[in-house]
Amino acid sequence: MAKLSVNVDHIATLRQARRGIEPDPVYAAVMAELAGCDGIIVHLREDRRHIQFRDLELLRKILKTRLNLEMAATPGMIKIALSIIPDLATFVPEKRQELTTEGGLDVIAHQRKIAYAIKTLHRKAIPVSLFVNPDVHQVETAKACGADFVEIHTGIYSEARTENAIAREWKRIAQAVDKAAHLGLRVNAGHGLNYQNIKPLLELKGIEEFSIGHSIIARAVLTGMDQAVRDMISIIKSGAE
Repeated sequence: MAKLSVNVDHIATLRQARRGIEPDPVYAAVMAELAGCDGIIVHLREDRRHIQFRDLELLRKILKTRLNLEMAATPGMIKIALSIIPDLATFVPEKRQELTTEGGLDVIAHQRKIAYAIKTLHRKAIPVSLFVNPDVHQVETAKACGADFVEIHTGIYSEARTENAIAREWKRIAQAVDKAAHLGLRVNAGHGLNYQNIKPLLELKGIEEFSIGHSIIARAVLTGMDQAVRDMISIIKSGAE
């Protein structure tokens, strides 16, 4: 069965709306773990718009599962990763003006920089994942850079509204997953996935873990974190049967 990692950035977004102390993303992460998720994801952005360094420090100390740190491949963020030692570091593109990550990392265009960043984290035995669009050439370059994982960006698939568009994007994801598996890369997937559109992706047995944040946090507002996480785990489990 594929695993589930829960992104708690949006809990921090709500907290930062008032620059207060609640809701606490660390508490939300603990609730998600107790509900049965396999890991926690946070994106420490350079502008600190949601997750703060304090959150990252506390999560590193208290999590019982795995900490996946999403980060830009910049010297400042690499220094932080080397001090925190996450269980997985995921390099993502980052622009100050975007609401959320808008697409995959262009590994081809930044191959030398990314390869150097991966090598630097590997010196501390930190596994590295690259968040890439479902493109076989990006996957091939991720392997050439020395990545351990790729996380396939599912945003375009999630936003597709016609049957043809959904089928086309599903096929692109399937091809990227197959290529990664052939190259010996481990595969995660995420962005925009919810309780409905994840179901067709459960057919792709090469995906090791789904990274989901917004839809789980949105449901948690109405049902509570425990129930929202358990509902997603139930769907993923049913797809493995």
